[in-house]
Amino acid sequence: MVVAAGKDAAHLKGKRVGMIGGGMYADYRRVNARDVIPLPDGATAAEGASMFVNPLTALGFVETARREGHKAIVHTAAASNLGQMLQKICLADGIPLVNIVRSQEQAELLRGVGATHVVNSKDADFSASLTKAVEETGATIAFDAIGGGTIGSEIVQAMERAAVGLMSDYNRYGSTEFKQLYIYGTLDPSPTTLNRLAFGFQWSASGWLLFPFLQKTDPHVVQNMRQRVVDELTTTFASHYTRVIGLAEALEPDVLRVYERKATGEKFLIDPTRG
Repeated sequence: MVVAAGKDAAHLKGKRVGMIGGGMYADYRRVNARDVIPLPDGATAAEGASMFVNPLTALGFVETARREGHKAIVHTAAASNLGQMLQKICLADGIPLVNIVRSQEQAELLRGVGATHVVNSKDADFSASLTKAVEETGATIAFDAIGGGTIGSEIVQAMERAAVGLMSDYNRYGSTEFKQLYIYGTLDPSPTTLNRLAFGFQWSASGWLLFPFLQKTDPHVVQNMRQRVVDELTTTFASHYTRVIGLAEALEPDVLRVYERKATGEKFLIDPTRG
């Protein structure tokens, strides 16, 4: 709730808002007016608490793909809260999405929200299934939440296989199709391994973070993204929590061990009013 505001933001006083800026467990927090979004009527504080990072990240993926000229996306850890949002956005916007998960339960969860292309990294035929999904969608950009290991390399290799399959002439340097891998998470903290000889020379791997993306994106685009979050807060961007805990509970070893697993379907909400 906004309890005080400068003259240029007086219209926000008394309104319940979602905000971003760090230090949010304080009793009071001063932030720039541009960093808050008034909540729609009837929205709860819990809904406002989850209206920034995941929703804007999912929208940022789509905006990045569009801006760079890609027509379809690959996403890892795809059954996450963020992944489900991304799937809903892609369905609404007509963008093919290849979802990579690690269990049959996660695959079914995504199919339940409308996913068409879901591949399980634990399946024996994962490589072939991924290549087929990339061929069917034409995906040339990937957003990887895992980070470590070989998954990013396997995705780019699948993109190269799909591109080579469309070539009429052999090229010792591989396909001319540009393939982009963005790493935005570190669920696996081990080193990232790229088998560069497996996917030619038309590729790039780099990091992607929400705040740098927002800083370099046209303010009108960002404003439209934020408005979409408000408009679809209880649908596309709804978050569901396994458990609500207080700040003190967050430090209890048994509780900490559960949420530190970062397991799909085990999202915790910290409510400071619980102590």
